[in-house]
Amino acid sequence: MGNNITVMKNKKNVVHDWYLIDAEGKTLGRLATKIAALIRGKHLVDYSPHVDMGAGVIVINCGKVKVTGNKLNDKIYTTYSGYPSGLKETSMKKILDRKPKYILRHAVRGMLGQNRLTVLRLRRLKLYEDAQHPHVAQSPKKIDV
Repeated sequence: MGNNITVMKNKKNVVHDWYLIDAEGKTLGRLATKIAALIRGKHLVDYSPHVDMGAGVIVINCGKVKVTGNKLNDKIYTTYSGYPSGLKETSMKKILDRKPKYILRHAVRGMLGQNRLTVLRLRRLKLYEDAQHPHVAQSPKKIDV
C-alpha cells in the first residue's frame, strides 16, 4: 500500500473556468440543467458539494430560447407581495417579451440546491439578450449544449 492522500478542495485553491453558451433555439429545461451542472461544478473530477467550485457561465441570446408544448400560454409565474390581494400572475409569453433573462435565471435557480452557496453560484451566471457580452477578459470557452 502506498501513501495515497486525498486532497479536499477548499475556496482558496479553486479556479473558476468560464464557458460561453448560445441559447438560440435551445430548449429551456435542457439548457438550464446543463448550466446548473456547470455552475455547481459537477463536471469536475474532484467535485465537492460543500465547496463553491463551479464554473462561470455566460449565456447569450436568452430571448431566443425555445419552449416545447403550449407552455408559452399555459405556464404561469406568480409573485406575492405579502399583502392581501397581492398575488400577481403572469404568463410565460408576457415575461419572455418583457424580461427574457428572468425565465432562464428562474429555471437555473430552481435546479440549484437551496443553501448558502446558491447566491454565490448565481453571481457567476451572466445572461444577455443578444449576442454581445462584455466578458472577453475571462476568455470563455464556447461549448455546445
